[in-house]
Amino acid sequence: MTSCHRGAKGLSRAERVAIFGGSHGNEMSGVTLVKLWLENGVEIRRRGVEVTPFIANPRAVETCTRYIDSDLNRAFTTENLRAPHCEDLPYEVRRAQEINQIFGPKGSQDAYDVIFDLHNTTSNMGGTVILESTQDDFNLQMVHYIQSAIAPASCSVLVNDHPVLKYATTRSVAKHALGLEVGPQPQGVVRGDILEIMRKILKHALDFIELFNGGMEFPPCTVDVYRVSERVDYPRDECGNISGLVHPDLQDRDWEPLNPGEPIFQMFDGRTMLYEGDSTVYPTFINEAAYYEKRQAFVTTRKDQLESSKELLHQTSINRRL
Repeated sequence: MTSCHRGAKGLSRAERVAIFGGSHGNEMSGVTLVKLWLENGVEIRRRGVEVTPFIANPRAVETCTRYIDSDLNRAFTTENLRAPHCEDLPYEVRRAQEINQIFGPKGSQDAYDVIFDLHNTTSNMGGTVILESTQDDFNLQMVHYIQSAIAPASCSVLVNDHPVLKYATTRSVAKHALGLEVGPQPQGVVRGDILEIMRKILKHALDFIELFNGGMEFPPCTVDVYRVSERVDYPRDECGNISGLVHPDLQDRDWEPLNPGEPIFQMFDGRTMLYEGDSTVYPTFINEAAYYEKRQAFVTTRKDQLESSKELLHQTSINRRL
């Protein structure tokens, strides 16, 4: 287990925040909440913060499908964002360009300070926050605040900074990108308990931003995280067809330890395929419905621990001290 520690850091106030629902049009908790807040945004208002609820992929939401032409949550590459805008481009690429114009440009000082991207999973992941970097003290402190606020309920933290496995997400337009993945929930369905988990986590995230902007200083913190290690595909025959399913002993065991020699797949011919890794891992996104097309049965992760900077406060507070 490793630790990352960085020195005291002053950050600008997070004054522009967006909440995206419907990056995938059939993940209904985010779609439902964003539509609710578009009609009445009292619940998400915070002092000194402009909070914008936004349906990211309206055409997919209308048809209750994950996407129309391609996955919007993979579309925010430099190549796509710089491509000449024309009707021949896939719908989600054109939509990515529009989102980048509204909330970006990506990587610029004009980009929104924070984007929360709301997702559902069919996997038994509970409430999970997804970070794209270990170097973002603002997000790390926010996650620590959320976990403390919702205790004894849990909020797992998945870090997807693997250089090979990372992808260009919808939320990556912002200076601080945070994904919220809550499940299990079937595609196209709203479950009240799952929606409330998402709602509660987001409430505390917005509370943190308001406190930070108001000058609250946050002491050092340590957060336990799971770092993406590898993607594991289903077993396949010589024609590429799936030849086995997630083993019953693994199904629904997101975040639980998987040891070498334990079952991972039940083959159609009755054989059991065992995990052949050399150490314990913690699988997640187990048997996620949307990932069959991506040739992914689950993701393995390894436990890690991140430390925030010595002190987190916004730049205005530093200036007052000086």
